[in-house]
Amino acid sequence: MKLDRPSNYDGLAYSTVIAGHFHETDTYSTVRPDGMSDWLITYTLGGEGYFETDGTEKRVRAGDVALLRPGTPHRYGTPKGETWHFVWAHFSGGFMDASLLPLGALTIVQIEQNAMKDRVYDAFHRILSDSRERGAYWHELCLSALREILMLLAKQQTSGFDPRIEETLYLLAQRMQETVRVEELAHNIGLSASRLSHLFKENTGESIVEALNRMRIKQAALLLAHTNRNATEAAQDVGFQNYNHFTRQFRKFIGVNPSEFGHSVRSKEK
Repeated sequence: MKLDRPSNYDGLAYSTVIAGHFHETDTYSTVRPDGMSDWLITYTLGGEGYFETDGTEKRVRAGDVALLRPGTPHRYGTPKGETWHFVWAHFSGGFMDASLLPLGALTIVQIEQNAMKDRVYDAFHRILSDSRERGAYWHELCLSALREILMLLAKQQTSGFDPRIEETLYLLAQRMQETVRVEELAHNIGLSASRLSHLFKENTGESIVEALNRMRIKQAALLLAHTNRNATEAAQDVGFQNYNHFTRQFRKFIGVNPSEFGHSVRSKEK
């Protein structure tokens, strides 16, 4: 059994970020009866782990992010007969926006979107790489990746949308310039096309096509307002192949046609 007590754990005594990637059998156990001086965050990639605080044990499985508050007496490790594959990081809360940090002693969040799982893992991968390399700005880069993870967790908890709809919106944003087919989206989400369309409308009040057009028009408006792109170029940049269709959609969402919008923005700059 591995014991990691405060006497031999410096943690954030030097305000640094410590990270690792573990694949542990059921002999793995960490006990800190007096807690830690820093935060611990773990992301389970496979298998199963446990956290015990205040006499209560909670399990973590693939897709779970756990956050352990400083000063919390605890034990964690791999349950009997299991293996636990996870990445972890210790960090100081003093470098984070307090609103992103949970109030509870132990917080476990299940990430339900595949895209968000990928983003959290990518952020941990950057933390691992930068903390090992320790090149220029390594600490700031690690903190930036940790903030990204915490913001993704906050986004999921405040969204109000079904996780499958959040996933769909992310895919629409990723593929905004492409020809998007509802059947392909539905296949990626794991639903039938009709079920996804119904669920999307129920959550957002828009059809998938309307939401995609809204994204495209908002982006086109930004291009017209802040770059030298003309209306034709902006239409192509955001995925409209037919300029007349672009104009109709622009007027629908913005209230004027693209040319009028561009002239209005430029006149305000003079």
